[in-house]
Amino acid sequence: MSEYGRLVPRGGGDVIPLLHERLTIGRRDSCDICLRFPNVSSLHCELTFKNGCWVIQDNNSKNGVKVNGDKLTTKKVLHPGDLVSIAKHEFVIDYNLSASKEALDDIMEEVEGILEKPLLEKAGLAHPRRSAGRPPSAGRLNLPPLTLNDAFDDDE
Repeated sequence: MSEYGRLVPRGGGDVIPLLHERLTIGRRDSCDICLRFPNVSSLHCELTFKNGCWVIQDNNSKNGVKVNGDKLTTKKVLHPGDLVSIAKHEFVIDYNLSASKEALDDIMEEVEGILEKPLLEKAGLAHPRRSAGRPPSAGRLNLPPLTLNDAFDDDE
């Protein structure tokens, strides 16, 4: 295994050594890892080795990147054994995770958590956002339904 690990094609093929801390992946000859397939974008995605772990980022590719079957929308920390799909081409990442638990948590928060919550919410200065399609519950009164008998007094 190279210093930084390797990508092992699922279903067979040549193993791709991860030789540098920053690698571009795409169809272009100038990419560090060139995948010459029509469904791979010219500059499809990027791998970065940060504080002992690999981070992957999609570069707005047409056919996307998935990690363990989940479509990548931002950057994602890769764990050894994760399945990485670049367009329809699948690889298992194999490397020695050298980040401490604390460092890994910090990197995951930085990489994956930054867009999940607004900063004011993270700081406790704002309430969590509601789920889409759910009506607001704040300010709603829980009163029994009004009937005609309640609206008119029979004694008049």
